[in-house]
Amino acid sequence: MKHGLYDTVIDQRIARALADLSVRGTRHEMQSIAATDLPERIGNTIGHWIEQVLATMPEKERAAAAIRITEQILGILDALDHSESYADLQPTTALASLQSVYLEESAAPKRPLTPLRSTTLITNHGGEPGIGQELATEIESADRIDLVLAFIRWSGIRKLMAGLRSHCEKGRPLRVLTTTYTNSTEPRALEALTGIGAQIKISYDTSSTRLHAKAWMFERASGFTTVYIGSSNLTHSAQVTGIEWNVRASYASNPALVDRFSATFESYWESDQFEAYDRDSFAQAYGNALRQEHATLTPFDIKPHPFQRQMLEQVLVSRRDGCHRNLIVSATGTGKTIMAALDYRWLQDHLAHSRLLFVAHRKEILNQSRNTFRHVLRDGSFGELLVDGHEPREGEHVFASVQSLHAKALARMPADSFDVIVVDEFHHAAAQTYRAILAHFDPAEVLGLTATPERADGQDVLDWFSGRIAAELRLWDALEQQLLCPFQYFGIADGTDLSAVRWQNGSYGATELTNLYTANDLWVGKVLAATLNVVTDVAQMRALGFCVTVAHANFMADRFNKAGIPARAVSANTSSSDRTSALTELSKGEINVLFAVDLFNEGVDLPDVDTLLLLRPTSSATIFLQQLGRGLRRSEKKEVLTVLDFVGQQHIKFRFDQKFGALLSPGQSSVKDAVEAGFPNLPAGCQITLDRQSTETILASLRHALPSNVRQRAAELRTLGTASLADYLAQSGLQLEDVYRGNHYWTKLQRLAQTGSPPPEAQGEEPIGRAIGRMLHINDTARIDFLLDRLSQVQAPAAPGPDTLEARQLNMFFLGLMAPIQRDQLTLESAATRLWRHPALISELCEVLRLLRQRITHLSDEQIALGVPLRLHAHYSRDEILAAYGAATVERPNPVQTGVYWHEASHTNLLFVNLDKSDTGFSPNTRYKDYAINDHLFHWESQASTSASSTVGRRYLEQRSNGSKTALFVRERRHNAVGSASAYCCLGLVDYVSHRGERPIAIKWALRTPMPGDVFSAFRAAVA
Repeated sequence: MKHGLYDTVIDQRIARALADLSVRGTRHEMQSIAATDLPERIGNTIGHWIEQVLATMPEKERAAAAIRITEQILGILDALDHSESYADLQPTTALASLQSVYLEESAAPKRPLTPLRSTTLITNHGGEPGIGQELATEIESADRIDLVLAFIRWSGIRKLMAGLRSHCEKGRPLRVLTTTYTNSTEPRALEALTGIGAQIKISYDTSSTRLHAKAWMFERASGFTTVYIGSSNLTHSAQVTGIEWNVRASYASNPALVDRFSATFESYWESDQFEAYDRDSFAQAYGNALRQEHATLTPFDIKPHPFQRQMLEQVLVSRRDGCHRNLIVSATGTGKTIMAALDYRWLQDHLAHSRLLFVAHRKEILNQSRNTFRHVLRDGSFGELLVDGHEPREGEHVFASVQSLHAKALARMPADSFDVIVVDEFHHAAAQTYRAILAHFDPAEVLGLTATPERADGQDVLDWFSGRIAAELRLWDALEQQLLCPFQYFGIADGTDLSAVRWQNGSYGATELTNLYTANDLWVGKVLAATLNVVTDVAQMRALGFCVTVAHANFMADRFNKAGIPARAVSANTSSSDRTSALTELSKGEINVLFAVDLFNEGVDLPDVDTLLLLRPTSSATIFLQQLGRGLRRSEKKEVLTVLDFVGQQHIKFRFDQKFGALLSPGQSSVKDAVEAGFPNLPAGCQITLDRQSTETILASLRHALPSNVRQRAAELRTLGTASLADYLAQSGLQLEDVYRGNHYWTKLQRLAQTGSPPPEAQGEEPIGRAIGRMLHINDTARIDFLLDRLSQVQAPAAPGPDTLEARQLNMFFLGLMAPIQRDQLTLESAATRLWRHPALISELCEVLRLLRQRITHLSDEQIALGVPLRLHAHYSRDEILAAYGAATVERPNPVQTGVYWHEASHTNLLFVNLDKSDTGFSPNTRYKDYAINDHLFHWESQASTSASSTVGRRYLEQRSNGSKTALFVRERRHNAVGSASAYCCLGLVDYVSHRGERPIAIKWALRTPMPGDVFSAFRAAVA
């Protein structure tokens, strides 16, 4: 056994070798093979054994041996699975390979030189088939062709046109995805393709990450689909003469790869980023023509991106909860004004009157904003300006500058002049001019827009919004949507020991830090060395350095200047003119670094900044994101933001979890796991690299940052005295899930905090208390209100009538809460009686439900079916879903564990979908079976034994004629942060669109209601 990495099924030989190695001091790691991966792993392993055995036999004996082996294997399979006639799968004694099936009057289709089963590398090398030649022969036998290429030229397409024309004339689909990248795609090529019947979609996006893919898929109904993925575009040199590398893979030998291709292509094809080819639109883009804003209105309805739709839904959730002053926080360039216009369009339909005041501080912003509202509302005359001498005539929809709304102007406007007020760049609202405007009017709705709610002067604009942000675009989402520049983050150990530096109110003492960093040139020398080592060209660098104090900033600027790197220092004490000149010098490249103190976090536009030097330790996610945000603006002058973060030995209370947690997707594992794994799941183009010492420092800090066991948590609770669950979470920095991790619960933690020793277990309390942790998925407002109403009753409620709506709701509740208890004699009445014996648990449940209500981000108002208490986009366990349909009760819990349940009473197929079917990590073999194609289409595969002609298959495929319904419930993974089974998101009823194949059947479902933006982002992440 050689030292290194393996991925091998452990057999008896390997087990003995490992045992022998362990005696000699060698260690090894093992991982259980997930049940979902077993078919592929064991199938490949046995296939490899058979291949080895047959290869070692004399050729004349191989045929007989092959027959004997297959007979015995098929006999075993027949004994295990009676659904298939395995005797029919026995190869004939001729041991021949079927090559084609075709009509008698036709000729056999040509075959590519590479066998259809084979995966190989094609390099256009002499003596082997060229990529152009192979593509031409693949076309003839394909039933569908999907093609994605960064650019297409006539020289590359002309030799394939005859085959592609013949393909389309037979009624076989040809779909093409391409781009206007570098203006290399030629109109003649696209016209030729559309002329033969190809469907073409184009990405005109030049601001986000470019599509560089070059790939073909030749789908065959026979199952022998092939794909080509590599470097060859549709150009003559790429197809014939170029030194190109292309991998040709077959579904027969690489099904997971082909599934991934198909899933990703389908998601791109249905994405809004690709538009159907139009000659005029393409000519405009190809010629770099700019659309004139005033020419015409947008000829189609403007629709929000998924992330924008989710943010707007969060604003609606806030309004439903009685908040009519709402703040949207979203980075510059993410369409805040479009969101405001879309929100106003909704308000027009829901308010008796919708008089609008839009406030901004510059005329240019007002003009742009008014044009945006006109396009969204499809009204070319909407809105009047109040700025620079422009006076509104009607005053119904006013776009006004702050300066124009002076005291005299406000005096002429009654307080009720407007129903809706939108304030752009709301972080300015702490200024007296803004405060006077907001104090004067009394609108029904106020919407604030800002990239950052924090101000350098410490004033809190959140006071206007009851201390809360209604909707915020997370950094992860902005990066994933390619709205911001990707970053490469380097964590560099700087050798400083901050563990003894004064720590107060969540941060270090500024004076002590400054003294430490400026005591000598040792520390700044490490900063200089790292900058020169990491940054590609320091002479072209435009960097911001964030410092502790003015003295620290001046020190850094002096030392960088002495090292030959032009630099300046600025702070809040620097005059406005000097700050402006410093920014101008940085933009022009006259200086390379600007060292700042508590500056540039108020929306200052610095798009050309390509490097950040984080020279002050901060565990505040807010400050960290402010600093990072200064360099994430997109600019033609940079492809990536370089971030150098200097990491020292931190104080025991320093919170790396908050800092790095801001960079991770909410659905990812813990920060500790991400650090240990090297941050493998960042958005496209982003990287985090930590040196060895930084990794050790951060992991050590993470282990001590949060109370990690129940005794530590109880000790922290003891220091707070009498505290509610909400107060404890706010003070400790823990999440609700942390309290319930490891089968603990709040009532038990409170007792432990009071006594300092394990609490006496109340009779029968423990199993119910532990079960509360399995109910943290509840995010259905109506359900929470129902449960709070029932739990507020002094006595256990009487059991309702059988199979009423109330009975179904109570069964949903008690099926989860009483799961660990022997339920053979439970009824709704006895379950309620058990719970009401424990008033502390009832109080805890009420606290938890109120906290869960605050976390709701989806409206979840629409019930999916009459009498079924499930609401769209809320989350439920499998038991709860079955109880909602009346298929499970506490007396008759349904043991179904399959992914499909047929509810006969309502004629509904209930589909339970796990996107990530393996709990042991990334598994390409199962990952691309089920996924969201876009926000209203979902790809799903039936069970492996389902044929199109079976009763179950017909229920799916003949839905329109047989009256059956299908409801879709989806979750990302099997287990949640607490370790219990994850809940399913209710996507509601879906309709059949199309299907391919059978055993299993791949079905495309259309959702009757689109997924929320965050749900779609999560469910499509498995694809692209």
